[in-house]
Amino acid sequence: MAFPKDFLWGGAVAVNQVEGAYNEDGKGLDIRDVMPHGIKGEVTAEPTPDNLSLRAIDFYHRYKDDVKLFAEMGFKVFRTSIAWSRIFPNGDDAEPNEAGLNFYDDLFDELHSYGIEPLVTISHYETPLNLARKYDGWVNHALIGFYEKFVRTIFARYKDKVKLWLTFNEINSVLHSPFMSGGISTPKEKLSLQDLYQACHHELVASALATKITHEMIPDAKVGCMILAMPIYPLTPNPDDVIKVMKEDHFNDFFGDVHCRGIYPGYMKRYFRENNISIKFADGEEELLKNHTVDFVLFSYYMSICEAASGGVKGEGNLLGGIENPHLQKSEWGWAIDPQGLRFVLNKFYDRWQKPIFIVENGLGANDELVDDGNGGKTVNDAYRINYLNDHLVQVEEAILDGVPVMSYTTWGCIDCVSASTAEIKKRYGFIYVDLNSDGTGTLNRYRKKSFNWYKDIISSNGANLKK
Repeated sequence: MAFPKDFLWGGAVAVNQVEGAYNEDGKGLDIRDVMPHGIKGEVTAEPTPDNLSLRAIDFYHRYKDDVKLFAEMGFKVFRTSIAWSRIFPNGDDAEPNEAGLNFYDDLFDELHSYGIEPLVTISHYETPLNLARKYDGWVNHALIGFYEKFVRTIFARYKDKVKLWLTFNEINSVLHSPFMSGGISTPKEKLSLQDLYQACHHELVASALATKITHEMIPDAKVGCMILAMPIYPLTPNPDDVIKVMKEDHFNDFFGDVHCRGIYPGYMKRYFRENNISIKFADGEEELLKNHTVDFVLFSYYMSICEAASGGVKGEGNLLGGIENPHLQKSEWGWAIDPQGLRFVLNKFYDRWQKPIFIVENGLGANDELVDDGNGGKTVNDAYRINYLNDHLVQVEEAILDGVPVMSYTTWGCIDCVSASTAEIKKRYGFIYVDLNSDGTGTLNRYRKKSFNWYKDIISSNGANLKK
């Protein structure tokens, strides 16, 4: 059997997509509260009634029942995040919000009562709105200090409850969605490359600082940073296409290179020179990056893309763009389905960085239909999701046989949640169906999909029951 006996099976969510309760118990506004239509929609001045994230699936009040369902599946780990604006409502507050701290105390205690290890993302697309509007988000060096205060506060509070930390979600996505990923209020079309890459630098420094603080405050904890993994294939064997792929890969790999090696790679220094970008280092930041590299690499994987020097038919639905691969089928949302790409990226990342690897997002978004289960209840016959996950997990097993130390697999949206890209819920990923519609109607009742028992079986067999 390829999967190690202590393999961490589980699921993943982000609190801004599940919690709701956006203005309860002292929580301040975050950027998601003013994005009623997701990444490509307008940013509103204040929260609006059509923003489904404000209510989401009400995990804030229903987490005990949901955690019980996760435990029924046999989860060993649950990846979630901490809403920064629940702890510091404005991001720059003098004191933390005790009610917010109490909520995560209770959540982590509930997880531990079932033997589920929390894997916690410190910042997952939920920058406090005040930091975005007052400081222009991570463009401003001051964000490092606010982030450090947040980190020290939650580490002091949860050091005995959380031993696995993740500093930023999909940190490379700031290049493509500056407001959602970096809380940068300057419109993307007006944002200079200088400011964009300076913001990247500030996040990288903050991540290294969080790594340093982890090792000092919680010596038995491990910390990593996460990137959005999307392998890029040349459309043809033309060397021009291969070089195009190499250059595109560099924009994503450099975040992992800095995190794992502690230095800016030469290819990015060249890009900076050729584009008149001069990264400003404050005193001590170069040494901080060099001396505090991460313990492991985490990534999300949904699809691969192609690139060609001469261009081509653009793919749909993904954050990083790219050209359609004529050899792959697509999901309902136009995302290429490529299980072997997961094996490819696992090998690539381990060859490059030689760090243990956590797969913290993978899954299939689909328009599920709730039907009678024949026993007086309801379910979703999601064989398409089972097939997708099975085929990807077979490739994880192949990577483990290749010698890649894969430590964990957490499916994205293990319970249906509000989409980050469109702020709808019709694009469902979960093993658990939530009776909620994109117009906000629904009972919020939970139902086990067919994939629920499938995943339960895969976990209990430690992957032995996968169909090859």
